[in-house]
Amino acid sequence: MTMQTIDLRSDTVTRPTPGMRRAMATAEVGDDLFGEDPTVRALEDRVAALFGFSGALFVPSGVMANQIALRLLVAPGQEVVCDAEAHILAHEEGSPARYGGIQTRTVSGDRGLLPIEALAGILRPGNAYTIGTRAVALEQTHTRAGGSVYPLKILRALRRLTARSGIAVHIDGARIWNAHAATGTPLAEYGAPVADTLAVCLSKGLGAPVGSVLLMGAEHLPRARSLRHGLGGGMRQSGILAAAGLHALDHQLERIAEDHSHAALLAAGLREAGCAVRPRETNIVLVDTPDAEDVVARAAREGVLVTAPGPEVVRLVTHLDVGRQACRRAVEVLTAVVGESRRATGRPTAAGHAQQWKESEVA
Repeated sequence: MTMQTIDLRSDTVTRPTPGMRRAMATAEVGDDLFGEDPTVRALEDRVAALFGFSGALFVPSGVMANQIALRLLVAPGQEVVCDAEAHILAHEEGSPARYGGIQTRTVSGDRGLLPIEALAGILRPGNAYTIGTRAVALEQTHTRAGGSVYPLKILRALRRLTARSGIAVHIDGARIWNAHAATGTPLAEYGAPVADTLAVCLSKGLGAPVGSVLLMGAEHLPRARSLRHGLGGGMRQSGILAAAGLHALDHQLERIAEDHSHAALLAAGLREAGCAVRPRETNIVLVDTPDAEDVVARAAREGVLVTAPGPEVVRLVTHLDVGRQACRRAVEVLTAVVGESRRATGRPTAAGHAQQWKESEVA
């Protein structure tokens, strides 16, 4: 009997549903570089309206969306401030410096969320002898912090702080759909009222095979399109891809709450088995373990795929291709392999640490 693989590495591993494939196959298309693809235009207009922006640009990836946004807001030799574990620093190949000549300065956030007081103390106006802060980059939800959500009141306060100094705000909203599902906050409130630019991903919680949308003021669109082309992101009949995004918005946005329920099942099961599970708000579960790579390898041999974002932490991400039965099986496997790994390393996870996470669980 063939072992069924349970893939919890990321919510990017999903495959298009039959309905999504039909939408892609029947999409009306044109040449997007000439601005003639009606399905791309429909997707851009749809997402812009959801978040209250006047301009939108369909791009192949979230990394490209973030990097275009930073170059719209920050000139070479100027700086962007972000959390020390931000995706734009940890997972984007040094692109702010490599391609934009942008200096980054970091603040240690609370589960990825920038403390307003600390941020207020480091923003620099800049002068002839000092590099000025031109933008603050936030992440919603925060990947490396385990899917933590920026509360709307904090986003509003950060926006007021930066506006007083003429500093722009970019939000890496790769999983902003999860923040919406977790809090019930309208998407429009997460958009133009609190950010100058916003990047949203279609290939994570929404389950599209590829693509992100960068949102901005319409006045930035000509330069954004030029930057996309220069980064190799110009596409032709890309309505085939945009159709997947439109289908996802119609059929797969509301079901994201199921992913959160499945993540809660994973977290509770692992915690009950004595694993040290960090606070969970959305669809990402982080588990502390002495040797994460060993756990990843052992779990893979049992048909459960997870990742190790750090030497002592394992990450599990729920998505539309993983149901409750698969999550229960994953708990069984991971409980066993974490125990095996502890015995092999001789470094058990402290029970007190597990209890600490239990008491601080936020969702």
